[in-house]
Amino acid sequence: MRTLQRESPFYLAGLIILTLGIGLTIQSQLGTSPFDALLVGLYRTFGLTIGSWEVVVGLSMILGNALAKRSRPEYSALITSFITGAGIDGWVYILDGQVEPDTLFGQSVCFAAGLGCTAIGVATYLQSRIAPNPMDRSMMVITEITGWSVTYSRALISIILVFLAFLCSGTIGPGTLINALFSGMLISYLLPYVKKLKQKIMLRKQAAAHS
Repeated sequence: MRTLQRESPFYLAGLIILTLGIGLTIQSQLGTSPFDALLVGLYRTFGLTIGSWEVVVGLSMILGNALAKRSRPEYSALITSFITGAGIDGWVYILDGQVEPDTLFGQSVCFAAGLGCTAIGVATYLQSRIAPNPMDRSMMVITEITGWSVTYSRALISIILVFLAFLCSGTIGPGTLINALFSGMLISYLLPYVKKLKQKIMLRKQAAAHS
C-alpha cells in the first residue's frame, strides 16, 4: 500500500502527460506515433473510439508479451490501457476546435510539443511499478530477450506498427517517421533525469515526514 501511495503520483502524472502528447500529435496533422497511427486507423476502419482501440490492442500486446517470455499475462497492464484510452479520448475532445494549426510552422510546433510530452510521460510513469503500458512492456521484453537498447527495440516495434497502420489507413505522415526514429532516443535520454527527479522528491517527502 505504501508503494502504491508513493508511486501513484508518478504513474498518473506520466499517463496524463503522455496522453496530452498523443492528443497534440493527432491535432498536428503531421502523423502520429506508429502505435497511435494504428489506433486511429482502426477507429477509421471499424468505428469505436481511439481510446477503445487502445484497450483492444493493449490486450493483444499483453498476450504477445506473455508468449514471448513464457509467463503469465500481465493483466494489470490493462489498467494502464484503460487510463491511457480514457486520457486520449479526453484530450482529443478538449483539443478539438482549440488546437487546430493550419500552417506548417504551427503544425510543427504542435507536433514537437506532442513528441516531447509523450517522451516525458513515458519516462515518468516508467518510474512507477504499478502497471506497465503494454507497448512499453513489449519494448522492455524485446530489450531483455535480445540485449538490444531501448532505441532499437522501440524501432522494431514501430516498423511493425507502421505496416499495420498502413493496412488500415492510419494517420501516417512525416511525423510518424520522426516519432519512430527519435522517441526511443528521447525516452532513453530522459529516463536518468526523471529518475533523479523522483529520488529528490522522495527524499524531500521523507525529510518532511520526519521533521
